[in-house]
Amino acid sequence: MLVRADDKNEPSRILVFVPNWVGDVAMATPALRAVRRRFDDARIVHLIRPYAAAVLDGTGFADETLFWPSRRGGSGGGYGSLIRRLRREKFDLALLFLNSFRSGWVARLSGAKRRVGYARDGRSWLLTDRLIPKRAGGRYVPVPALDYYAELARYVSCDDLEDRLELTTDEADEAAIDRRVGPAGESRPLVVLNPGANFGAAKCWPPEFYAALSDQLVNRFGARVVASTVPAEREIADRLATAAREPIEIFIDPPLGLGPLKALIRRADVLITNDTGPRHFAAAFDTPVVTVFGSSDPAWTDTRFAKERIVRLDLECQPCMKRVCPLKHHHCMRQLEPDMVFGAVEEILAARSASAKLPG
Repeated sequence: MLVRADDKNEPSRILVFVPNWVGDVAMATPALRAVRRRFDDARIVHLIRPYAAAVLDGTGFADETLFWPSRRGGSGGGYGSLIRRLRREKFDLALLFLNSFRSGWVARLSGAKRRVGYARDGRSWLLTDRLIPKRAGGRYVPVPALDYYAELARYVSCDDLEDRLELTTDEADEAAIDRRVGPAGESRPLVVLNPGANFGAAKCWPPEFYAALSDQLVNRFGARVVASTVPAEREIADRLATAAREPIEIFIDPPLGLGPLKALIRRADVLITNDTGPRHFAAAFDTPVVTVFGSSDPAWTDTRFAKERIVRLDLECQPCMKRVCPLKHHHCMRQLEPDMVFGAVEEILAARSASAKLPG
């Protein structure tokens, strides 16, 4: 059982350590929303990596957003400047949704009176309030991130919690997508592919399989297929373009950016993706999504989103949770044929077509 520290004094200044990964930020939104609602009169400051900040743009969960220093230095100042900035705020509470020793150390140096987080990564002594993550046999037990973050929020008396992920777009995001794909309202289905993954190659379904699937969707449903990639995924984009036989639009130069990508997924009829951050944008915007799993374990990232279909094999080596296949064969993805994924997408698009034909 968790025992809360003294709750007599309501915190008026709260520092929230937001997760690093784009998908984790999205999955933390129910807890971040609950913190905002529970402490509506408090000043809430988010500390986040610059590349992930756009995920939360427009949500209003924080009064101010601060950024971690660049590891390559720069004009924004280093950790000394950050610590001085945090200490000036005189935080009553630091809430660590981020798991790392560094976050615990910065929370301690910030001078926050209460520092609440999970006891892991050697940082227990830096916290005033420690939640114990579930372990078995020396390993962490898979717990959906939704529940993991919700437990932190509940610990500080946030009871208004629900599973719904929440993101938003702004006019600039929507205008950027209007310029790239045109205004919403096409009769043909818009299918978005997300064939990359920052975590590593083990999470990536082969681009040639994405291309074969795209061809099927164009031929079967007359779909407009758009693939979103970033410059670091140039090889993926090139292989996708080479293998596709039917029209496919590949956004890489320039890349969309997180804001426009949210807008694209918001208006898509279906997103097809590896287990990576934009998968959770779909849940936030109620967009049907088909997620292809290989090395990772769905139990860690289950958002209980009713419109998600998970496609995966059941091999002895799954899930290995590695960035690169340790066995060098990558069977978890290479043996997962396009027809298997097409079946899940077909179910979604067939339902869309049937709905469009209903009277009224």
